[in-house]
Amino acid sequence: LPGSDAAVFLVREADKILASTSDCNSLYCAQDRREGARIAVAEAARNLSCVGAEPVAVTDNLNFGSPEKPIGYWQLANACTGLAEACTAFNTPVTGGNVSLYNETFDAEGKPVPIYPTPVVGMVGIVNDITQVCGQGWQNTGDRIYLLGEPVLTPTPQVTLGASEYLATLHQTVAGQPPAVNFDLELKVQAACRHGIHQGWIKSAHDSSEGGLAVALAECCISGNKGVAIDLGKITQRRDTALFGEGGARIIVSI
Repeated sequence: LPGSDAAVFLVREADKILASTSDCNSLYCAQDRREGARIAVAEAARNLSCVGAEPVAVTDNLNFGSPEKPIGYWQLANACTGLAEACTAFNTPVTGGNVSLYNETFDAEGKPVPIYPTPVVGMVGIVNDITQVCGQGWQNTGDRIYLLGEPVLTPTPQVTLGASEYLATLHQTVAGQPPAVNFDLELKVQAACRHGIHQGWIKSAHDSSEGGLAVALAECCISGNKGVAIDLGKITQRRDTALFGEGGARIIVSI
């Protein structure tokens, strides 16, 4: 399924339609190993839900520095704790994986330093009906746009510029705490999205993640080759946070 948050494909031997995706934000993990891993699982599940698939299982690819150094071992242990917590919340067992250790890069002075902790999550989901899937691009002129989950008009602690692409790209800064995962809200938002897709109400769905709401809306425009009219007049929080703040449990849908 081109132009969507997850790939959808037919496994002929099993006569099943599956969806798959992979995810990890190393900026989040650099600031909080445990929360970054939890976010990776939550976003992977959200990507599957955006195409109408039910998340069922996980594989992982754990990329870290040297576990022989206290900081490296601590990062690995905390990330694994976060993965376990998130997979338990989503009921998605880890069926296998891969570990890559002793990974280094070079800093601005040419000195070797460990890479950012990067616990990549691959997740697979089940699609029961191939006619009940959708992509991220706008479909019809005049459709209404809704944001499921965390609101945009007023500030919320779940949406932040901490460890964001906005800070890293425009201010060359990796700082602050990443958004905390609200598992209860994630499960409700994702279930609502899947239900809307299965009922035929939702014509497009795309999660707001790296880059925040502005980037997610732009991606919907690019995929659908259609523009969008958004009224920002009622926003009471800082515009940079409203447009580029990041946080989970947010899905943009058109109906």
